[in-house]
Amino acid sequence: MKKQSVAIVVLGALLALGGCASSLTGDVYSREDARTPQTVRMGTVESVRLVQIEGTKTIIGPAAGAAIGGVAGSTVGGGRGSTVAAIVGALAGGMAGAAAEEGITRTQGVEITVNEDGGYTRAYVQEAVEGVSFAPGERVRIMTVNGQSRVVK
Repeated sequence: MKKQSVAIVVLGALLALGGCASSLTGDVYSREDARTPQTVRMGTVESVRLVQIEGTKTIIGPAAGAAIGGVAGSTVGGGRGSTVAAIVGALAGGMAGAAAEEGITRTQGVEITVNEDGGYTRAYVQEAVEGVSFAPGERVRIMTVNGQSRVVK
């Protein structure tokens, strides 16, 4: 029982660290971007469509899953059977943890195609924000800082 409690605490800590992923919305800036001059271009929205932004794929999910699976598997049987069950549990847990991490961190995004005033047509993908929508024909600003662009009203 003590092994399972330790595994649960480890999983919780790893998932909490995984929640520290940066935001992909148009209204969140990194610390490095603050007070940095931005290039601003104007344009007109041509089209908008909803997209999925895949979740993170770090070592956190598989490691936590493997730890939980290994501990859980080790409680099955005894002797060599316990070792085999721990290995199988760790492998299955690692795969399940990777899938869980990606699924939990997946977000709804929006692809905004903009006809820029300079003659270029570009598509921008950013995380969708509740209450913020873009419509064809709408005038927008494209803000670029440190090589990353966002579309804002």
